[in-house]
Amino acid sequence: MLHGLSDVRRFFHRNETPIYFISATNFNLLGIDEWVRNFRFINYIDCFDHQHPAVFVPSEMPHRPFAGIEDINNYLLEHKEVIDFIERRGPGGKAVFLFFDEHTEQLCADLGLEVCFPSAALRRKVDDKVEATRIAKRAGVPSVPNVLAKVDSYAKLRKLSRRLGEDLVVQTSFGDSGHTTFFISTEADWERHADEIIREPKVKIMKRIRCRGSAQEACVTRHGTIVGPLMTELIGFKELTPYRGGWCGNEVYADAFTRRIRNQARKYTFQFGQALRRLGYRGYFEIDYLTDLDSGKLYLGEVNPRITGASSMTNLATFAHADAPLFLFHLLEWSGVDFDLDVAAINDRWSDPANIDSWGQLVIKHVPDTVELITSAPKSGVWRMRPDGRLDYVRMQTHRRTVEDESLAFFLRIAREGDYRYHGSDLGILVTPGRLMTDDFDLNDRARMWIRGILEQYRARPAESFEAPSEPAVEVGSFKLM
Repeated sequence: MLHGLSDVRRFFHRNETPIYFISATNFNLLGIDEWVRNFRFINYIDCFDHQHPAVFVPSEMPHRPFAGIEDINNYLLEHKEVIDFIERRGPGGKAVFLFFDEHTEQLCADLGLEVCFPSAALRRKVDDKVEATRIAKRAGVPSVPNVLAKVDSYAKLRKLSRRLGEDLVVQTSFGDSGHTTFFISTEADWERHADEIIREPKVKIMKRIRCRGSAQEACVTRHGTIVGPLMTELIGFKELTPYRGGWCGNEVYADAFTRRIRNQARKYTFQFGQALRRLGYRGYFEIDYLTDLDSGKLYLGEVNPRITGASSMTNLATFAHADAPLFLFHLLEWSGVDFDLDVAAINDRWSDPANIDSWGQLVIKHVPDTVELITSAPKSGVWRMRPDGRLDYVRMQTHRRTVEDESLAFFLRIAREGDYRYHGSDLGILVTPGRLMTDDFDLNDRARMWIRGILEQYRARPAESFEAPSEPAVEVGSFKLM
């Protein structure tokens, strides 16, 4: 029986069970290997040039083009070098993923690995934007005024949405919000997206509001839902992403929200977590919220039943170092040991602005509509900005731990030398203390200098200037990596 956080920390520092995070990169759980003994990352992309002590990247072998991270994970679990690596480390291992499917579950069963997440089927149900809206309603979490329905024509859309106004937002059940959220005001808008909307059994039709996005991660435990801090989201900045509505970073900054909004989000997230628990869900999840700038109301945006691109922000924050990273409570639920926690006390501490330090991250994509071969790329690690905006590489580092002031940043490289960069492909993630947005929620000058400085570290040549390989490298990055 574990009593309190000290016992929990000691339990994981002494952990003897092999635990693996299997994904395209180790970005989402940066730093967890320092909290959990015998924790290893098995990745497809080597962000650290073989320098990370807990990362295993097998050699490349022929494979079908990847359509998603599930395909990458299944490729890894079928790779002989990965199988040998898992077998060398002993039986009884556990696996965690960003995304997985039923085939992943079977591969893990064949290898004797326990998947430490709710089933793929349950996760898919919660991930469905239409179903998540229904769960939220049962939990008492409000959504933007909406209609859930099958739409097969513009006339039908207008008939269904009479009470929602002329300007609409239509979302399909699945997919990254930057790709599957459609803004429709006219029939011409409808025509651009009609095929994608018509093929869906149901879509979510919402009133368009002036809003600001935020994100909050949480963990469903047997003693209640532990709730992390509310973070602002960076959405659609043209310097970072070509996708309107596309996520491109986060800020942890307590004063970005009023106390009322923080308390309301915390209450809604707790309620939603308890509704998930009644469905049999346990562990990590994240809610995106929308704050109506005209009414001040807080609404559900979408739900991610998993770790997310904001997870490293949550798990490396000051409050997490004072207690324990949120992800440890997820692992605790799957540890097979009894424990006792005062969830209310944890949530009170974690919501106190005094325990929230200011950090931001920028997810940098290739914005131009070009295809180029990268000939030089920046290393992962700590970078320093000179007063004139030029950058210098300081040292290799596995996460932001030694980034001490706003002249420094941690950069995780995704696209490396020999890869292609193309419209919307991920180049890397930069994390730095302090704010990256103004009080009006635009990118500030320092953020733009960091973006420009990182992009200047990349060198590339047009794809037409060389013979393309038989297996195109552009497959990785054409889908959500984080």
